[in-house]
Amino acid sequence: MFYDFINKCGLLEIPTKGGTFTWSNKRSQEDAILEKLDRVLSSLEWNKMLPKALACLDVAIAYDHAPIILLLQGLNKKGRRDFKFESKWLLEEECAREVTKGWKPMQHVDSNNMFGRKMKCTRTKLSKWSKVKYGKNKKVAEELIYKIKALEGKPLSFTETKEVKELKKELDKVWESEVRHWHQRAKVD
Repeated sequence: MFYDFINKCGLLEIPTKGGTFTWSNKRSQEDAILEKLDRVLSSLEWNKMLPKALACLDVAIAYDHAPIILLLQGLNKKGRRDFKFESKWLLEEECAREVTKGWKPMQHVDSNNMFGRKMKCTRTKLSKWSKVKYGKNKKVAEELIYKIKALEGKPLSFTETKEVKELKKELDKVWESEVRHWHQRAKVD
């Protein structure tokens, strides 16, 4: 019935990367149930407008469903990540200094291109500063997520199930320490 409904509505499934299953009952081996319950569907018109769209499964940390992240332009092949300004940076004095350095007057730059060059320079300064300032926790979190992803998505032994739970507890501690740090910073400011 479900597939008949999808066909009657003329919907297409967006390709999914990062795993096969979107739900698990979090049990080990013969008691494990892994299913693809979640999908990203689009109309033919939408698919023509965004042909590179891709659904990526993330790690199910606190829930039994894996989050799906929809990337409208697909994966960035160059390996360069999009720049994202983090609102938590506003609590740091160093952030304002990095913006000032990046936005400083530039010589020998065409005035038509000045704004773009200043934006690029500021983005580079903030990215480098952020990597130095927050890189350790981010790297630890990424390594834990990588280990969890390597284990999830298949029936797990009892030992592997325990290992995933422990890895998720470690990840929670990393994130909790980040949240505590920012709450303290917000109170000080």
